[in-house]
Amino acid sequence: MKIKRYMAASMRAALDQVRLEQGPEAVILSSRRIDEGVEVIAAVDYDEALIAGAVRAASANASTASASTASAPMASAPAASAVSAEAAVTSAPGAPPPVSRSAVAAAPSPRAAAANPAPPAKAGPARRAPSVVARELAAVAVPQDSHRGFATVQRELKDLRHLLENGLANISWNDKRVREPLKTRVLEELSAMDIAPDVAAALAEMTPSRTGLKDISKLPMALLLRHLPVVDQLSTVNGGVFALVGPTGAGKTTTIAKLAARWSKSHGSDGLALVSIDSYRIGAREQLMTYARILGASMHAPNSGRELGRVLDRLKSKRLVLIDTAGMGPRDVRLSEQLEALQLGAARAQVLLTLPAPGEGHALEQIIRAFGPASPAACVITKVDEAASLGAVISTTLRHKLKIAYFCNGQRVPEDLHSAHARRVWLVRAAHKLMEHAPLRRDDAYYARNFGRAQAHA
Repeated sequence: MKIKRYMAASMRAALDQVRLEQGPEAVILSSRRIDEGVEVIAAVDYDEALIAGAVRAASANASTASASTASAPMASAPAASAVSAEAAVTSAPGAPPPVSRSAVAAAPSPRAAAANPAPPAKAGPARRAPSVVARELAAVAVPQDSHRGFATVQRELKDLRHLLENGLANISWNDKRVREPLKTRVLEELSAMDIAPDVAAALAEMTPSRTGLKDISKLPMALLLRHLPVVDQLSTVNGGVFALVGPTGAGKTTTIAKLAARWSKSHGSDGLALVSIDSYRIGAREQLMTYARILGASMHAPNSGRELGRVLDRLKSKRLVLIDTAGMGPRDVRLSEQLEALQLGAARAQVLLTLPAPGEGHALEQIIRAFGPASPAACVITKVDEAASLGAVISTTLRHKLKIAYFCNGQRVPEDLHSAHARRVWLVRAAHKLMEHAPLRRDDAYYARNFGRAQAHA
């Protein structure tokens, strides 16, 4: 436990000293006005049980002492209480060693000093000076009746700390608006597009100090377009083996149909093969088989990873092989088995992760983590036409640096499949257009909480 007294000209200066020396986990125990400005007592790594025990012991000893010395002057009570508290704390395991009387006298309790200074200690090795902990407990004036009183004080102090931090964050955000208007404009525009705060802050840091754009409202879109992770050349146009993975209902089978139809229009269906390892969903293989029959492509349905490997060996002559997998939620216990089977039978396949655009940020994060063991080379953003905002899915790809290969904005086969590299400007404009139609209303508290707090703690 480390308790320390700080004196400064203002409360903000005192809090800066506390944060610098004891870190953001420090708890303010007390504060008061003094002639020099403000006095703040803060603690870090404190033991609540130890302090509460010391308070109870101090209360009991003080009551005993007052009963046995009823004829003594009342002015001696504060000194007796302080000595009793010191004895209780220093006798507890892990208590700090006692300090010299001169160190304690350097900052006596204001109430005790006003009533009657404590008498000087008698000489002798058996006499122990009051400890720093006892002195700070007396200064805090913690209620001595119960644990409940101490918990109430602690809760109120934490609430005060939150209020102070929020106030500092607001001051920091308003100061940032004045000093860095371009950055704050970027933060506000990206936030209105539902871009996550951490991603928006990272993009804002790349904002130039000056811009040649005549309309600075286009600066956020320019930054987003420049850093949007898209696949430059990886696509099915040159062939290969591709496996699509993703959660239930993400549109994997429909996306495979679009990819296959686009290939057939350019190269014919002789070098195309469709493979389904989805043995869980009723009718999944029949749906893919229908597409294969329409396109004139071969269709295969292995039931295990080893069988998948043998099927792919027979399909080496095919220029494009598309593998459809079962849709499973991130918490499905069978997901790991399917990913292991895919890795066993199709280790050379390039994995494309389907991300539904209407998904919320936390749900997309779960998908990324759940399908991470498959090591996806890129992703396909599906159901763009159904999303009320594209901020969450764009934030997810930026945060994980997951490149976008394709995006789908409808059910038409293959018209509603688009290369992200060729249509990334359209994708960013679509995100901005959704903001214009239904902008997210962010108040000053949102900006201060997400973009002012970090600077206030720096």
